[in-house]
Amino acid sequence: MRLRPLALVSGIALGLAVLTGPAATAADTTVTFTVTSGALTITAPAGPVSLGSAQAGGTVSGPIGTVTVTDARGGVPTSDWTARVSSSAFSGPSDTVPASAATYTPGPGTLIVGNGTLTPGPGGTLDVQRVAMTYTGGTGNSQATWNPTISVTIPLSVGLGTYSGTVTHSVA
Repeated sequence: MRLRPLALVSGIALGLAVLTGPAATAADTTVTFTVTSGALTITAPAGPVSLGSAQAGGTVSGPIGTVTVTDARGGVPTSDWTARVSSSAFSGPSDTVPASAATYTPGPGTLIVGNGTLTPGPGGTLDVQRVAMTYTGGTGNSQATWNPTISVTIPLSVGLGTYSGTVTHSVA
């Protein structure tokens, strides 16, 4: 009776040896790639973006959509940047609303990538180029977004109709 358990154990061992077969082999391949410097870019909605309507002497205001700065320059030791904004005058069917009647409020920024400090500009009229957002003290690449608001005080003297101007964001 002792042979039976021994035969059973031997059979299992033989079966395992047959199922596992010869030892597996492996081959390693070293793969490399190079990360290169990219660009500093800014994107903003192409529009048109409607701020709504108001009577002459009133104000229209609204967000223009997300502005994004992407800095892929990989700066060492830092990759600081400043985004600026300005506007053209707003032309209508018979009159023009000057860019000085438009104000820009950047609102808070959101730092998506980076380890520096993101600071909104003070806002103000768009007849001169002004700071929209700055990024300082970071190392490596960065990306930030914000959703600014534009307000236009409509002069009492302008005629009825749709007015259009161009808000320009830049980054350096």
